[in-house]
Amino acid sequence: MDEQLTPDQHARLTEELAELEGPRRAEAIEAIATARGYGDLSENFEYHAAKNAQGMLERRITILRARLDTAQVVEAGASDRVAVGLRVVVEDEAGERMEIEISSVVGPGTVSPTSPLGAALLGRGVGEAVEVKAPRGAWTATVVEIRPA
Repeated sequence: MDEQLTPDQHARLTEELAELEGPRRAEAIEAIATARGYGDLSENFEYHAAKNAQGMLERRITILRARLDTAQVVEAGASDRVAVGLRVVVEDEAGERMEIEISSVVGPGTVSPTSPLGAALLGRGVGEAVEVKAPRGAWTATVVEIRPA
């Protein structure tokens, strides 16, 4: 299944890609050129560090391009079922509540739709309890509220 992104999430990834392919790539190229001027490349720490940073940058660009090329853009309007792009309040067995956004774009307060919690919640409605099979053990989450992000 293709990754689902809201229009806002798609735009954020597109902006990040533009930043990486533009100014950040230019900075990496400049850092390599500067480090080359420090002499013998076999013992030049700055050169090797700059090349490593460039490799990580290019890998991130490749990942972002692949995500954007295969992503399915979905509208996240008001819904009575948990879906990508919605905020969800859940309550555990101890009565503790947490508010999360189901999102493929990582950030504070987000949960991936492929994570144990995200996968368990998708398609559920208010009042439904789900078993979350997490690495640290299974627990029950009850959907308390669903609203747009």
